[in-house]
Amino acid sequence: MKNLTDQQKGSLMAFIAVMFITPDSLFIRLSNVDTWGLVFYRGIIPFFTVFLGMLIIYKLSFFKILFNSGYHGIIYVVTFSLTNITFVLSIQNTNVANTLVMIATAPMLSAILGAIFLREPPDKKTLISIIVTFLAIIYIFYDSLKLGNFYGDILGFITALGLAVGAVTIRSAKTKNLVPAAVVGKLFVATFALFFIESFVLKDKDLLIIPLMCILCVAIPFVLVTIAPRFIPAAEVNLFFLLETIIGPIWVWLIIKEQPSIETLQGGIVIILTIAIHSFFKLKKT
Repeated sequence: MKNLTDQQKGSLMAFIAVMFITPDSLFIRLSNVDTWGLVFYRGIIPFFTVFLGMLIIYKLSFFKILFNSGYHGIIYVVTFSLTNITFVLSIQNTNVANTLVMIATAPMLSAILGAIFLREPPDKKTLISIIVTFLAIIYIFYDSLKLGNFYGDILGFITALGLAVGAVTIRSAKTKNLVPAAVVGKLFVATFALFFIESFVLKDKDLLIIPLMCILCVAIPFVLVTIAPRFIPAAEVNLFFLLETIIGPIWVWLIIKEQPSIETLQGGIVIILTIAIHSFFKLKKT
């Protein structure tokens, strides 16, 4: 890593993080744990894993950084916790492809919120991208309404909105480190799930799937994605996440034969191409 440039380091971290995340939806589908059991383990295992890592790196400064994050930290804890919960609920109530396509709209939602709260109005290219993206979402929603997947799609959209609010919060708190707030968010997720969980018992294949998913698909990518923006712009990190929207449903289709509808594929292609083209021109400009 020492011989790599900052651009290469950041890009490598972002790429590895997304590759670890891509089977996440598949693991959720393969597990036999109830919804709130999944939410609990996806909160508590990454919390302890990352919290111990942060204590080794920051020692007791971890708590100082946490309290110094102020109201930005509180907002980030809430949005981070919300997205962690709604993501799992969405995956279990609609096609994986639908959830990931909804999440792919987060950068566009960030642009809208940035214009409203940070007074950073989107340029013409961004405005066109937002309109195209939302037309594609309406198209997918209409299809899901007929199939009865509307609830899951709404949760996927809420996940994207939560990610967008989180991104705008980070941008408005440039001088603050919100990583400890995200770690606390994981603890909140686990605590919230305690009120609804039916059983803590892991049986058979879940003894392997749950720890594997929580460490490989949640904890490790969380750390890498947190570090990557130190070396490359956040916009470039987001660009890598388009890979999850493409590869995630392929894993599910190959292993458990869950095939997305034609409308989801059509709408998803429009959204991915729109965001990819928009991101390309933005990066080229900067």
